[in-house]
Parts: sequence; C-alpha cells; structure tokens
Amino acid sequence: MKTIEVPTREQVAPKAQAIFDQLNQQLGMVPNLYATMGWSANALENYLTFQKNQAKGSFNAREREAVNLAVSEENQCQYCLAAHTAIGKMNGFTDAEILALRAGTIANPKLRAITQLSKNLVQTRGAADPALVEAFYNEGGDHAALIDLVALVTDKIFSNYVHRLTQVPVDFPAAAPLEAASLA
Repeated sequence: MKTIEVPTREQVAPKAQAIFDQLNQQLGMVPNLYATMGWSANALENYLTFQKNQAKGSFNAREREAVNLAVSEENQCQYCLAAHTAIGKMNGFTDAEILALRAGTIANPKLRAITQLSKNLVQTRGAADPALVEAFYNEGGDHAALIDLVALVTDKIFSNYVHRLTQVPVDFPAAAPLEAASLA
C-alpha cells in the first residue's frame, strides 16, 4: 500500500499553504492531521469551515469536546484521542472526566446523554437507540441540537477516518488507554 506522508508547506497547493499559514498564526503549528488533509486544499478548507460553523450550533466547547472524545474512542482514533484529550484539558476536564467521557460514563447527566448517543450513532451508523435519543431530549436537547449532534459526529468521523487511513504521526501527547482507567 502506498504511504501517505505529512506534507510540507511547499508540497501543497497555494490555497492549502495559505491555510497552513493561518493555522500557524492561530495555533503556533500545523497539526499533522490538518497538514495531511492539506493534500486536498478543498477538503481542508471545507473541514475547517465546517468545524468553525459548528461552534455556532447548539453545543458549547465542553459539550463539543465530549462528542469529539466519545466518537474518537468509538472509532479508536489514537490521533484524535490524543488531540482532544489535550483540548479537553484546556476546556477544564480532568483526566478522570476525559476517560469517563470516552467511555460514556461521565457523572454529568447531560454530558452522559450526549456521549452515549454520540457513541451509539457511530455504532449503529445513525440508527440510534430510541432510549438514548429520549435521554438526550430529557437532558434538554431539542430537534436542532439533535441535528447539530449528527453534524458533530460526522465532523469527527471524517478526521478519525483520515487518521485511520493515513496513520500519520501523532503530534500530541498520547491519550491514556481507556482499559487501564478506573471509571468509577
């Protein structure tokens, strides 16, 4: 199988180079996964725009990170687990809470409903368990939030699949294995 390497700025199209420059200004780096998406300037631009616009949706930053962690756990994406563990900590989650979000066992009932439904959407390819949908609504979700949740799950599936396909090096500290954690 042909290996996909992380491209340098010079290897990508000018449109992707401009995005790399913006990422460098905003983050101080171009994460390997974004750089790899940069092989297609179209895909990278659309992905980042989709992410930016989802921040205007029904969920706050902590709730979006809960979805990112749950979906990445379900898809076993080591890159996204590492990146979103770091981002989760920046959003105030403890190590134990991050593990519980990944497992769908977080004590907070709203976050538990969001993470369990997110994981179930991945497991069932969208044919969600009605009890989990009901729990989501019972914790304050509405129709708009349900559709926004599907968008967030889809967003994370895209990045999970890009990493699972390419296996580019993870440039964030590794996430702790879920099996090794005590999730009480």
